[in-house]
Amino acid sequence: MKIAIAVAFLLILASLGSALVYLMRDKGQSNRTVTALAIRVGLSILLFLSLLLAHRLGLIESTGIRI
Repeated sequence: MKIAIAVAFLLILASLGSALVYLMRDKGQSNRTVTALAIRVGLSILLFLSLLLAHRLGLIESTGIRI
């Protein structure tokens, strides 16, 4: 599960980086920046929902806040 979460974070960061590159290169002339950001939002929502499902199925446990 830890590997899947790490891969999801890397994909989210890659999508964010590609949006920045498209923003700098295209200078607002294409929709590639919007598409890359939409993919990032979709991946973030998918990660959140998969974490909720994994917690519900008992694949991961919450540890609470430890001080």
